[in-house]
Amino acid sequence: MDSNIGQVVVMLILAYLLGSIPSGVWVGKLFFHKDIRQFGSGNIGTTNTYRVLGPIAGTLVMILDIAKGSIATMLPVFFHSYTISPLVFGIAAILGHTFSIFDHFKGGKAVATSAGMLLAYRPELFLIAAGIWISLIFITSMVSLASMIAFSIITIIAFAMQEHLLAILALVLTIFIFYRHKTNIKRILAGNENLVPFGLYYWWRNRNQQK
Repeated sequence: MDSNIGQVVVMLILAYLLGSIPSGVWVGKLFFHKDIRQFGSGNIGTTNTYRVLGPIAGTLVMILDIAKGSIATMLPVFFHSYTISPLVFGIAAILGHTFSIFDHFKGGKAVATSAGMLLAYRPELFLIAAGIWISLIFITSMVSLASMIAFSIITIIAFAMQEHLLAILALVLTIFIFYRHKTNIKRILAGNENLVPFGLYYWWRNRNQQK
């Protein structure tokens, strides 16, 4: 029993450290000699990386952040230990991403790392979430709004599927993500949220501004 507890503690620490890897900061410094915390919104996640460093860097950071959540969630498989739900280790990675030991306990908004946890735990729900997220970005041109709505819908689906632990965690994460996006919500309500340079709303607004 003691060895099981020790193994769980080791996996939790590993999951937290995985999540703590500040992908955006490291990619920016290593390949572009820029600290993205000093540009744009100052966030270390995909959206600000995309905005500051371009689509290739933004996509790489998104993949790395998703991978952090997935690998952490799969740690019980790697360690052949199934004492507790793998979601617990996904949450540890999300906490690491949000409160990174490598970034003075600051971090990103946890969207991609949470998606990575979902990918490892329920790939079909990840595909649904990804489809919703991509569609909403194309419609609204707002990553923040797409993320909040996608998380809300997945939470409802998880409750409907009676995936009780996942549903509760999804609800907590949804509330947390809404909180982390509070400045985005203010900008959305004021009509001046940052837009990605594509999508229906982006094209519509540009067309109206040119008239």
